[in-house]
Amino acid sequence: MLTLTFFAILALALAFFVIGRSRAVAVVRGDVRLLHSRPNFHGILALLLSAICGIAVLLLLGTMGAVWIETHLLAAILSAQPDMSPIEAELVLSDARALASGGIASKSDPLRLDIAQQVGRQGALHHWGTVVVSLVAALVAGLWALGKISPDWRARNRSETIIRRILMLTAAIAVLTTVGIVLSLIFETINFFNNIDWQVHKFLFGTTWSPLSGVQAGKLDPDKVGAVPLFAGTLMITVIAMLVAVPVGLFSAVYLSDFASHRVRAWAKPMLELLAGIPTVVYGFFAAITLAPFIRNSGEAIGLTIASESALAAGIVMGIMIIPFISSLSDDVINAVPQSLRDGSYGLGATKAETIRQVVLPAALPGIVSAVLLGVSRAVGETMIVVMAAGQGANLTANPLEAVTTVTVQIVMLITGDTEASTAAGPAFTLGFTLFCVTLLMNIAAQRVVRKYRELYD
Repeated sequence: MLTLTFFAILALALAFFVIGRSRAVAVVRGDVRLLHSRPNFHGILALLLSAICGIAVLLLLGTMGAVWIETHLLAAILSAQPDMSPIEAELVLSDARALASGGIASKSDPLRLDIAQQVGRQGALHHWGTVVVSLVAALVAGLWALGKISPDWRARNRSETIIRRILMLTAAIAVLTTVGIVLSLIFETINFFNNIDWQVHKFLFGTTWSPLSGVQAGKLDPDKVGAVPLFAGTLMITVIAMLVAVPVGLFSAVYLSDFASHRVRAWAKPMLELLAGIPTVVYGFFAAITLAPFIRNSGEAIGLTIASESALAAGIVMGIMIIPFISSLSDDVINAVPQSLRDGSYGLGATKAETIRQVVLPAALPGIVSAVLLGVSRAVGETMIVVMAAGQGANLTANPLEAVTTVTVQIVMLITGDTEASTAAGPAFTLGFTLFCVTLLMNIAAQRVVRKYRELYD
């Protein structure tokens, strides 16, 4: 219902655009030179005011009304049974909502049936009231904009001001979202360290990771939150993936940009970029079903003991997945190097290989570093391949033939487990914040490398 109301508001706003544009022409009897703003701006202003007012009222009533109804119903439940705890009251409300929608409740009693009837009545009133008030707000705003149309009405200035503030608001939302994510990580990390009595060294340098096995009265065991195995596994798989992806991706980019003919490039580049569209679960299946058994059987043939889930299999497949990212971005930045630089190098007697090594690659270094960083970020954040091919157990080892796990896998396991969310959130958010800090330091270091070795040309 609310979705239909949203589209109805947009349709009403478009109607006001057409009417406002026509009315502006009619006011001056077709001589648009008498208008301060062109007819389109009068229509745009009516559209913006109608859409903004209608959507704002829809969002306000849709959210605040739902909160008020839930608060009112919980108060009714607690007043009917004062001895009931808040959690039990929420369970009663959940059952009442299920009964009101025709679903199955965990229990059916007179209280739940009575609350279900209230849910139905108040829900219907809320929906229809939101629909009517939102459409009325959109209609009133549009009619007000139409009533203001006159030769001296500065519709262009006002519409551009509204659009500028909308753009400013969207930019602020993006920034505030980032700030909110960072602050949530920081606050949960502080709560986690407070839970382990600020024994930060146990987390950063401990070698035993089993945070939920020693929970007592909501307190975590500091001796079981050592994250070194997770960071070591993440680093090992990322390094293996980069050893596969960077040489193959960079060399393929150099070949496609400077050596391949147009005919070869026309089919080779799309085929290479097809790898980027393959879902990661498919890579995971390939690693678990095809590559991991092949590596294990090959190792057994020469006397090596290789686990069925190994960091090597996960790293190789992850590197294959990252190849198109590095190749495509590197190819773009290499092609962006001015041809005049190549011609000047050839004029000085340099070969094509010398030109690429001493002129093209230094000029394209910032873009190549960005491509590698994107690949590293993708490798660090990958979960599915590691779950299916490398395992889930925290194992501190330097042997790539053994099973390891990564930070992202443990975050998923903690958040999606059956343990109480408040207990599991601390270790998960702390791992995420640590990963965020490591990535930030990597980006800062990469920027310094780029500034030091970047070639500047006029």
